[in-house]
Amino acid sequence: MPELPEVETIRRQLDPELRGRAIRELEILDPRWSRPLPPEQVAGAVQGRRINGLERRGKYLLLRLDGGQILVMHLRMTGNLVLVTPEGEQRSERFLRARLLLDDGSELRFTDARRFGEGFVLDERGLEERFQGRLGVEPLSEEFTPEQLGELAAGRTAPLKSFLLNQAGIAGIGNIYADEALFRARLHPLSPAGSMREPHLEALHEGVVEALLAGIEWGGASIDDYRDATGAEGSMQDEFLVHTREGKPCFVCGTPIRRIVVGGRSTYFCPHDQVRLRRRRRAGRKKPRARP
Repeated sequence: MPELPEVETIRRQLDPELRGRAIRELEILDPRWSRPLPPEQVAGAVQGRRINGLERRGKYLLLRLDGGQILVMHLRMTGNLVLVTPEGEQRSERFLRARLLLDDGSELRFTDARRFGEGFVLDERGLEERFQGRLGVEPLSEEFTPEQLGELAAGRTAPLKSFLLNQAGIAGIGNIYADEALFRARLHPLSPAGSMREPHLEALHEGVVEALLAGIEWGGASIDDYRDATGAEGSMQDEFLVHTREGKPCFVCGTPIRRIVVGGRSTYFCPHDQVRLRRRRRAGRKKPRARP
């Protein structure tokens, strides 16, 4: 599934190309893309509107339109957004589910092999209601600090890997970048989230930011279906420190990288360098004395 770096890569590529353009037509070829609303209702809401810009929230893309409408799109597991210009190579797209026809003759095509991607239209209030309680802090924003990370993790017994994947806490991190962030922080993925102390929080904060920025720098990771807005593959998969590197030597210590399953997700880590923290005891509780 495309994660924050992949979605942000697409946003940065498309925003200058789409800003100021008008939508001639939204053609929805797969009714599942807009459900539960019928395709004609979603298409009618955006037709003729001018694009004010493309933003990102977590893994969602927000196409802001004049009149206050927002076309919200999520790529899910296998979705891609590709911009095809009139002067560009004209090619047929496999698994085409929807396309935006723009006033300059270009097309924004949404392809999706597994058909889990979606698109829907909201106003600002509806957007806030939709994301309330579902999407947490943006990890590349000023609001994301070690202190806030500590507040989110306080009292949590879930493994750090699962904690990072919870979109209601930190928005945009998925399986790839959780592994990469934990390796950078030298923290074991099975450590209880609430077991972190100040040095661990600082290390994990830095690890999350570094992993996400690396993903953006390399244009995202193309280990499955992901392609950027030009149809090209990203290069982050060539820069992985642990993800998908089972059995290969750790770049730091040489120990073979291990793979385990955490919360149903394949998880890669170095068993030597990533420290497994112990669950912190609650204040006021004393360890029982051993009987003589």
